Amino acid sequence: MYVVLWEFVARPGREADFERAYGPRGRWAQLFRGGEGYLGTELWRGEGRWLTVDRWSSEEDYARFRAARLPEYEALDREMEDLTERETNLGAFTAL
Repeated sequence: MYVVLWEFVARPGREADFERAYGPRGRWAQLFRGGEGYLGTELWRGEGRWLTVDRWSSEEDYARFRAARLPEYEALDREMEDLTERETNLGAFTAL
């Protein structure tokens, strides 16, 4: 399994919108479902921040998805900018 982790700080007053968009049934998960090897998304809430965990069968599946759907990915990223104050890519990891 391959996971991609992001940390977010939601814009004040937009937390519920953020959770809908970034959760397991949200807009990002809907986009990812079109990719072979996509296993699901988890949204974790902490003190004033959120983590997303996007699970893929392999790094290769994720790379193929990104290459094939990059314009859609970038357009959705721009559309969702008003929901967040900060986003940080924490990295990608392969299960051993």
